[in-house]
Amino acid sequence: MRILILGGTSESSRLARLIAGDRRFDAILSLAGRTTAPRPQPLSMRVGGFGGTEALARWLAEQKIEAVIDATHPYAGRISANAVAACRQACVPLASIVRPAWRAQPGDRWQIVASVEAAALALGQRPQRVFLSTGRLELQCFVAAPQHHYLARTIDPPQTTKLPPDIAFLQARGPFDHAAEMTLLTSEKIDVIVSKNSGGDATYPKIEAARTLGLPVVMIARPDKPTGQVVAGAERAVAWLVQDALHSLRGV
Repeated sequence: MRILILGGTSESSRLARLIAGDRRFDAILSLAGRTTAPRPQPLSMRVGGFGGTEALARWLAEQKIEAVIDATHPYAGRISANAVAACRQACVPLASIVRPAWRAQPGDRWQIVASVEAAALALGQRPQRVFLSTGRLELQCFVAAPQHHYLARTIDPPQTTKLPPDIAFLQARGPFDHAAEMTLLTSEKIDVIVSKNSGGDATYPKIEAARTLGLPVVMIARPDKPTGQVVAGAERAVAWLVQDALHSLRGV
């Protein structure tokens, strides 16, 4: 079976490891190309966008793709919408790995906002030391709140010159651990954290550390992403391939 995996997450890496070498599957892992040095993967890879719904539908037909698994980030709404529409147009079955969102626990001090722009405004007028863990693509939104000192953790350096005037960078890739996050937040004298509700274990220690230290978190709510058949993780995606997509191709 020819499979396209839309990746860039720990789930897509896990899925790639699960099906690599499985003779039932011939898989291609597609990455958006936002990270300059992605981790090596055990599958064939393509990097870069498809050019929209119509172009993706044509690519699926040209490559004779028989199933698609969307394992993109919870905030990667555009590619997920394109995948749903393109798979419908090309009559290709689609499963979407949906990572459960974090839920506030006793002791959490969350302020939930709808967007990165709203997060910048939610920081208020009083200057604070802000830990940004939103990724590098939307840092320009904090230009609107120049009174704060920002520490932004990113995998790659920012590609925009539109940045708040007082910002420092920490280049690091998860997973992170609780002790290290505690040390980071205390040594940098962080007053507030800005985070997307990414879910999963890799970056959750910062939320646990904020709870321990009593720090507020401006939490950017998840967008509503279009999905195919929802599956809970990489293992369930493999089960879907075997039980649904593969059986459908065989006419079972």
